[in-house]
Amino acid sequence: MRATTLLVLTVPPLMWASNAIVGRMAAGAIPPLTLNFLRWVVALLVLLPFVLAQLKVDWSVGRKHWKLFAATGFLSTTCYNALQYLALITSSPINIALITAAGPIFTLLVGRAFFSAHIGRAAALGAALSLLGVAWVLVRGEIQNLAQVEFVSGDLFMLLAIALWSVYTWLLRDRPKEMSGYSVLALQMLWGLVFAVPMVLAEAVWGGYPPIQWGVQTVGMVVYVALGPALLAYICWQRAVALTGSQLPMFFLNLTPVFAAILAVLLLGEFPTSYHFIGLALIVLGIVLSNRSDSVNSIKK
Repeated sequence: MRATTLLVLTVPPLMWASNAIVGRMAAGAIPPLTLNFLRWVVALLVLLPFVLAQLKVDWSVGRKHWKLFAATGFLSTTCYNALQYLALITSSPINIALITAAGPIFTLLVGRAFFSAHIGRAAALGAALSLLGVAWVLVRGEIQNLAQVEFVSGDLFMLLAIALWSVYTWLLRDRPKEMSGYSVLALQMLWGLVFAVPMVLAEAVWGGYPPIQWGVQTVGMVVYVALGPALLAYICWQRAVALTGSQLPMFFLNLTPVFAAILAVLLLGEFPTSYHFIGLALIVLGIVLSNRSDSVNSIKK
C-alpha cells in the first residue's frame, strides 16, 4: 500500500476521534443540529474559492446526477454528524465507539443486501478481528466490564448514523468519474445544507436549547470541526474510497477509538497499557486481512 493511500485512510478516523471530543465539549453550549449546520457552512465557504472554477466546469454533469448528490448529501452532510452530536448529549464515549466499530459489519450487510456484493471470508474475518480489537480496548482488557454497557437514546442515534454512513460509502462508488472530487464534495455539501435548514429551524423552535453564548471557545469549536473533521476528513474519505473501494475505509474507521485513546493521553495524561496494544494489534490485523484482494476487489467498481 502506498504512503499516500495509507495517509488518506488514516486521516478520517483521526479527525473523527477529535470530533467526538469537541462534540462532547459542545454539548450544552451549541445545539447539535445547529453545530452540524454551522460546521458545514464554514467548510463550504472555505472550500468554494478553491473549487468554484472547476465546479462551473462540472456543473452540467452534477446537474445530470442530482439525485445521487442529493442522496449522498443528505446521508453525510445532513445526517451523519447531526446524529453523532445528538448521540453525544446522552451517550457515553464507550457506547459511541462500540457502535462506530460496527461500521465494517454494516458495510458488509448493506453491500450484500442492496448492492449485490459478495462477502469474502477474509472480509468477514477481518471485520470480526477489528471489532474484537476495539471491544478489547473499550472493556480495558477485562471481560466483566461488558456488564457495565447500557444503551440509551443516544446509542440509537449513533446506530442509525453508522448505518446511513455505510449506505453513503457504497453510493460514493457511483460518483461521476469525470467530475473532480472537490466538485463532488461541494455539491454534496450544498445539497446537505438545503436539507439541514428545516431541521435547524425546527430545533430552534421546538428544541428547547438555551441561546448560544458566543465566545472564543464556541467559535473555535465550530471552526475546528469545520476545517478538520468536516473538510479535511471528507476530502480524504472520498479519495480513500476512490483508491480502495467502499470496504477498506470502513475497517480503518475502527482506528477511531485507538486515536481517541491517544488523544486522551495528550489531553488527560492517561497513558496506554497492555490492553491498548493488544486491541491495536487485533485492529491492524483485521485491516490487513480486509486488504487482501479476495475481500476488497469484490466490491470495487
